[in-house]
Amino acid sequence: MKESKAWKPFTANCCSAEDHTIFRNFSRCRTSRSDFSKNVAPMPSFRLISVSDISRTSSSRINEDLMQTFGQDLFDFQLSELKAITQNFSSSYLLGEGGFGTVHKGYVDENLRGGLKAQAVAVKLLDIEGLQGHREWLAEVIFLGQLRHPNLVKLIGYCCEDEERLLVYEFMPRGSLENHLFKRISVSLPWGTRLKISIGAAKGLAFLHGAEKPVIYRDFKTSNILLDSEFNAKLSDFGLATMGPEGSETHVTTRVMGTYGYAAPEYVSTGHLTTKSDIYSFGVVLLELLTGRRAMDKTRVKTEQNLVDWSKPYLTSSRRLRYIIDPRLLGQYSVKGAKEMANLALHCVSLNPKDRPKMPQIIETLEAVQPLRDMAVTCGHWPVSPKTGRNVSSGNNNMKKKESPVFVNRRA
Repeated sequence: MKESKAWKPFTANCCSAEDHTIFRNFSRCRTSRSDFSKNVAPMPSFRLISVSDISRTSSSRINEDLMQTFGQDLFDFQLSELKAITQNFSSSYLLGEGGFGTVHKGYVDENLRGGLKAQAVAVKLLDIEGLQGHREWLAEVIFLGQLRHPNLVKLIGYCCEDEERLLVYEFMPRGSLENHLFKRISVSLPWGTRLKISIGAAKGLAFLHGAEKPVIYRDFKTSNILLDSEFNAKLSDFGLATMGPEGSETHVTTRVMGTYGYAAPEYVSTGHLTTKSDIYSFGVVLLELLTGRRAMDKTRVKTEQNLVDWSKPYLTSSRRLRYIIDPRLLGQYSVKGAKEMANLALHCVSLNPKDRPKMPQIIETLEAVQPLRDMAVTCGHWPVSPKTGRNVSSGNNNMKKKESPVFVNRRA
C-alpha cells in the first residue's frame, strides 16, 4: 500500500484502517446508453480526511461537510424526523436486524422536506458500538451518495446527530433474496425470476467494476441483494466497499472482512482484493440460486457444509447436475439453461482469479439463457431419485441467524 499523505477536509478511508488513499479522485459513475461499464462522467475530486480526523470530528462538522459535498442529492434528516416516521423505531415497523443494528420501515410525505416525494422508506439505525459503526456508515454515504444505477439501492438521506448514525433508503417491498431462498414460509422462486435476479445483480456489480475508478463491493451475498415489487435486484449495504487498484497496481491490500463461504480464497489467505474477488462471490450466489442451498450450512453433514466444495463435482456433468438443482423448482427449469449457469458458476469460483470471467461476459451468458424453454419436467430430467437429489434447504434460517465470519464478523 502507498503511504498516507497529508489530508485536506473531507472523506477518505472510511472502510478500513489500511485504505489510506483509496478514495482519492473518486468519480461519479453514470451509465452509458451503449455500455454501462464505459464512458462514466468524472466528478470533481473529494476533499479528503483521515480516519483519525473523522473519529474526532463533531457531528455538526460532518453534516457540514456532507451537505457541502452532496448538496440536494441527499437529505440531511433530523433524528426526531426519523423517530416520527418509524413510530419511534417501533418493533411493529422492524424489517430486520443484525451486526449493523436495525432496519425499520417508515413513511415520508412531501411536506417533510421540499423536493422529497411521498414514499415508503427503510431506515437503518446503526449500532455505533457494533462492528460496523461510524466508519462503515460514512462509507455508505460516500458511495451511495455518488453512485446511481437502477440495480443499486437508492440512498435518500442520512442522519448524523450526536452519537447516532442513520441511513434512509428507498423501501424494497420484496425484501432480500436470502429470505426468498431460505425462509421456510417463502414460496419458491420460479426459474425465470431467479434468472432475472441474477442478471439484475450482475448489472449492478458490472456498473461498480466498470467505473472510471473501479469499486470493489466486497460483500456480495444473498442478504445484500434486495428486491423491488417486480423482483428487480438492487445491491445494498456498501459499508465494506472500497476503491479498486489504480495505475500499475494489481490489487488492494486490506484487512480481511466479509462472510465466510462468499469470500474469495486468495482474499482470505492474503488480503489481496480485486474485482475478481467479487466475481467469486457472484459465483457462490449463482450456486445458491441453482441449488437452493446456503453458501455455508453447518446443519448439514461435514462434506456438504461448503456449497462450492460440495457442488463442484456435479457442475461439469449435465447428467449429474440435475441431482443438485433445487427440488422446489419441481423440474420447472431449463435443462440447457441450468447447464450454462452451472458452467458459469464453476468459472466464477475458479481458484485462479485470472480464470474468472468479467461481468460483461457473465451478463451476456445469463441473458442468453433467459429465452430457453426446455423444461426438465418435459425432458425426462425430473423427477430425480430422492436419495441422490435430496438437497432441500434447512428451514431453521431467518433474518436474525448469524453468518459465519471471515476473521471479522461482518454482520449477524
